[in-house]
Amino acid sequence: MNYQGRWALVTGASAGIGAAFARSLAAKGANVILVARRREKMEELASELEREHAVETRVIAADLAKPEAPEEIYRALSTEGIAVDILINNAGFGLPGAFVDSPWQAHRDFIELMVTSYAHLARLFLPGMIERGYGRIVQVASLAGLVPASAGHTLYAPSKSFLIFFSQALAAECEGTGVNVSALCPGFTYSEFHDANNTRGLVSQLPKYMFMQAEPVVEGALRAVEEGHDRYVPGAWNNFVAWLVKALPRPMAVAMTRRQSARYRKKSV
Repeated sequence: MNYQGRWALVTGASAGIGAAFARSLAAKGANVILVARRREKMEELASELEREHAVETRVIAADLAKPEAPEEIYRALSTEGIAVDILINNAGFGLPGAFVDSPWQAHRDFIELMVTSYAHLARLFLPGMIERGYGRIVQVASLAGLVPASAGHTLYAPSKSFLIFFSQALAAECEGTGVNVSALCPGFTYSEFHDANNTRGLVSQLPKYMFMQAEPVVEGALRAVEEGHDRYVPGAWNNFVAWLVKALPRPMAVAMTRRQSARYRKKSV
């Protein structure tokens, strides 16, 4: 995994898995474009990457819940003549509670960010990757997209399921072009995600063996996309869960998921 001189774009890069991707890519020689809403956090990270790895960086403050954001990012980079070879679609957030607890505007923003922006960015940058004969796209999905959906966080699992199948379809379409596409399906990962949606107190009740650090999740994802895997589930526990819900009869898997997730998903906060 030598990305010397290549440009990588990471969304949701200000913290958590996104920041871990940025650090890992820079350590492997990639120049990194950081995209998120919090400019100050990204500028701190950009300075760190330039100082420690002698790479170039760009910081783009953008809200991917706005439909025009992907085009604006693409135009800004095209104006500079920057060709993106590695796309890490990672930006996201959660809406805790039941579907009716949040106004439609919040759900619409969620879909725009978690579904549409991923597809839009891939559509913008994929043609150049195919033309150059090289590209890597990692879409950060979730273990939630592989197990039966549960009450609460109503659109989260469906959005992640979309990303898994979208990635698999793109991987099939890009076979033989030099472009690899993979869906990363982590389980619980230590990050600011649960702080941002006010569910830290709920998930902190879960056993610690269910959580992973962001760094091994990211390293495994990069190995997986390099090896041409269209889906990657990190960690023994997460793989066990993915296997279990597939092996069990569907009614049993649904009942198990609902029973376990009721502790941390259904509750309003």
